[in-house]
Amino acid sequence: MKVVTFGEVMLRFNPEGYMRILQTNKFEATLAGSEANVSVSLANYGMDTSFVTKLPTHEMGNFVVNEMRRTGVDMSDTVRGGARVGLFFLEKGASQRASKVIYDRAGSAIATASADEFDWEKILKDATWFHFTGITVALSDSMIEACLQACKKAKEKGITVSCDINYRSQLWSREKAGAVMAKLMPYVDLCINADIFGISVEHFKEGNKFNVEGYVSAAKELVHRFGFKKVAVTLRNSITADRNILGGIIYDSASDTFAVSKEYDVHIVDRVGGGDAFSGGLIYALSNGYSDKEAIEFSVAASTLKHSMEHDFNNATVDEVKSLVSGDSTGRIKR
Repeated sequence: MKVVTFGEVMLRFNPEGYMRILQTNKFEATLAGSEANVSVSLANYGMDTSFVTKLPTHEMGNFVVNEMRRTGVDMSDTVRGGARVGLFFLEKGASQRASKVIYDRAGSAIATASADEFDWEKILKDATWFHFTGITVALSDSMIEACLQACKKAKEKGITVSCDINYRSQLWSREKAGAVMAKLMPYVDLCINADIFGISVEHFKEGNKFNVEGYVSAAKELVHRFGFKKVAVTLRNSITADRNILGGIIYDSASDTFAVSKEYDVHIVDRVGGGDAFSGGLIYALSNGYSDKEAIEFSVAASTLKHSMEHDFNNATVDEVKSLVSGDSTGRIKR
């Protein structure tokens, strides 16, 4: 089984610890990017995974390629060229102070790439799964076309397609996102967090409990509209910037059934990349024959563990995720 992901990988800069950008003169530099994060998760689970992007030929491009290879991700289909690697700056929040992201990604190599630079016949030759997000689609009109070409080729080859909508208000409006993504959704088998299509759901019901029934109803409407095989939703109750309650739901259209995960009360070390760990967990579990209940438990546990790790990448192993699923949640030292 081989999973191909497609998108932008950036350099992430953040002050050490919980310092604010205005306070520091020292930044940590690591890699980040939704689809890259998913590929790293899958590589940690032992899966064959390839990340496709475009990067400059200079030293910064080489640095990114080498770092991704170090995680076990195949970068052989990366297109080389363009002027720059995109950046973003992250200020981690704490208590009642929210985290903040500042993008510096305009004119990046992939944002200025043309759709015809990506040979999807070759890229998807041995693939069983293709994954992209709405972030990539939001980068440029050419990325809309590139994702459309990739989805069509994947469907032609019988490859499963997943998409995390991953709406980012700094990249485009909710109205444009809904209109553009609607053109891609008929090619998608698994849709994750589809919150841009005008289907309103109250997140909580009485007692501050997640509104599971509301999300299942919304999932059914999405299936009717776009033909998804499955719809998955992350559930998050943000108590403070560093304490969240996490859960998840998955709905299967063929059986008209849904599964809900257990909930985790999480003390957050770094929440960026948590949604990508959820997607990576779903792809791994569903690719390996897990039931929907097993898959949603695995993916939420994977996301929970990612929240305990600095930077974007989820470095949890399959055994660590399974251990959390089985109830080993005390965090006691293992000797």
